[in-house]
Amino acid sequence: MGSELHLSTGTLQWIVNAYILGYGGFLLLGGRVSDLIGRRQVFLIAVAVFGLASIVSALMSNEMTLIALRLVKGIAAGFTVPAGMSIVSTTFAEGPARMKALSIYSIFGTTGFALGLVLGGVLTELGWRITLFAPGPLAIIIFLLGLRLIPRSTRERVTLKQFDLWGALTITGSLLLLVYALVEAPVQGWTSFWTIALLVASVALMVAFVLVERKHPHPLVRIGILRSATLRNANLAAMTLLGSFMAFQFIVTIYLQDSLRWAPLWVALAFLPSSLFQVVFGPRIDKVMKRLGTVVAILIGLTSVSVGYLLFFRVDPSLPYWNFLLATMILIGIGFVLAFPAVNVQGTFGVAPQEQGLASGLVNTSLQIGGAVSLAIITAVLNSSNESTQQNQLLPNMHTAMAIVAGLALLGVLATLIHLLNSSRENKKEIK
Repeated sequence: MGSELHLSTGTLQWIVNAYILGYGGFLLLGGRVSDLIGRRQVFLIAVAVFGLASIVSALMSNEMTLIALRLVKGIAAGFTVPAGMSIVSTTFAEGPARMKALSIYSIFGTTGFALGLVLGGVLTELGWRITLFAPGPLAIIIFLLGLRLIPRSTRERVTLKQFDLWGALTITGSLLLLVYALVEAPVQGWTSFWTIALLVASVALMVAFVLVERKHPHPLVRIGILRSATLRNANLAAMTLLGSFMAFQFIVTIYLQDSLRWAPLWVALAFLPSSLFQVVFGPRIDKVMKRLGTVVAILIGLTSVSVGYLLFFRVDPSLPYWNFLLATMILIGIGFVLAFPAVNVQGTFGVAPQEQGLASGLVNTSLQIGGAVSLAIITAVLNSSNESTQQNQLLPNMHTAMAIVAGLALLGVLATLIHLLNSSRENKKEIK
């Protein structure tokens, strides 16, 4: 794309980051709006906008138009994801039925993410316009199927006066500034005035949001929902699980492409084993969660990916794939097949039907913020060295970056273990 349209590196970065900005900034608003005005309506409108923006973007050559359409796609995804997840969680009764449904939902998400790497590699070989176009027809098909298959449901009538406008503006503004600061920090510098000013403004808007929510009769986010230790643990686990993986994926992709000179398709295939576990075992994982409980499933899953990251420290340019990376990919696959569905189930467990979209939005926001923060940190670490990447050599600061990745995953393990111990103590007190 850069070569054909004569785009600068900064422009290319924003064609990627505009989507992240829209998605991360609107997840919470999208989740709550779907609760208030109807999950079916929000999902169908958002997925249609996503599809049309994909098709139109493939026809564009103007850089600002491409960035704007990517932002629109991100915003549409920010409404689609929590609305879709809340449709699943409210259609099935809490218990085994919902657990199985959310497990299947989660497995499709993680499998799609992994297989998307392979498909993206194939499409990129054919042309960047095809890569942008491909999601469009699929989204339109989903829209048409949704019209027929998604059940209608009764909803509370909400007037404009009841809608928490200031809450929507402050939380969306806070998340937009936070994501923007994180994606720009590697370029501007973590200690630059610009980065610090954006982060301070984000925090200020978040404080304003909390003050608004405490007084509004119909808050966008009921602050009391955050008092749930189970929900807090699910969000922290989501943040560390996906945050560590996205950072790991970034490190490995650059290492395989820039150092070992692997083609993009082969890099994508290197990640494939992690998704195979999800395809094979994902549909049955609800039975495992029912037996272990979501907290234990998250704990085992995070431990598995942590061990996988630690094993990667054996990496050496002379080692074949099966020796330095295959075991890590298998452990990541096991970890995700256990932890990712459990995070989604735990994040919506015990939440009232009218707040399922909000809970879904919180979980997905945690996933997105975890990924954005970890990528910003890892990018800064890798770019802090003055050395350039040499063929058949480890990346500069690669071990430092991997230590951060492993540390983030282990933080999730520690937090989940503490939550499990606290829950056990509380259960014993209730029995006594």
